[in-house]
Amino acid sequence: MSLTKTDRIIEKLGKQIVNGTYIPGAALPAETYLCEQFETSRNIIREVFRALRAKRLIEVIRYRGAFVLEKNQWNYLDSEILQWVLAQDHDPNLITAMSEVRHLVEPTVARWAAERANSQDLAAIEIALNEMISSNQHRELFNEADIRFHDAVLKAAHNPVLQQLSVAISSLQRAVFEQTWRGDERNMPKTLLEHKHLYEAIRHQDTDAAEHAALAMIASTNQRLKEIT
Repeated sequence: MSLTKTDRIIEKLGKQIVNGTYIPGAALPAETYLCEQFETSRNIIREVFRALRAKRLIEVIRYRGAFVLEKNQWNYLDSEILQWVLAQDHDPNLITAMSEVRHLVEPTVARWAAERANSQDLAAIEIALNEMISSNQHRELFNEADIRFHDAVLKAAHNPVLQQLSVAISSLQRAVFEQTWRGDERNMPKTLLEHKHLYEAIRHQDTDAAEHAALAMIASTNQRLKEIT
């Protein structure tokens, strides 16, 4: 899907903030300068600023301009920010933080899914698992199927509050999965088997086995992360 001009400017400035062109505390160029640089209107630049504020990359101070926020204020649950950060710097602290969040959430989600999944939930999980199997040598397709698998497990937990966090959780998972995909004979069969174990545990309503399967997947991911950091 092609990006709009506004989206392209958001991406350009967002990446410049993330890669350190504009460091925390620094001011972004004035609106008039950005209008000339990107050959666009003030309305579009203000829309860009609103988007960057929503990502918590900048703050806009009246009569003074836009300033880059400290890194610990950035919205790391935003999929674009995660993508930009990890593309230019495999920050081990950030990756560790993401793994900790997965460790906090996913085992409990797996237990609830084993308790609450209905036939439609099971079908969705199985379809995603089969898509992972069929696309296991295609990185992008595999990762998309992996996201659908975990999203289906999350939906099977039938917790409306957690469901509102599905986009954020998927963003975390996507960022990790894109870094840890391994299609070789040592890793891929193990990955598929771990997902099959989780599906089978949920299908048989075995809460302990579901939690164990989720923990096993996270442990494998953490091991692969150690290999690249």
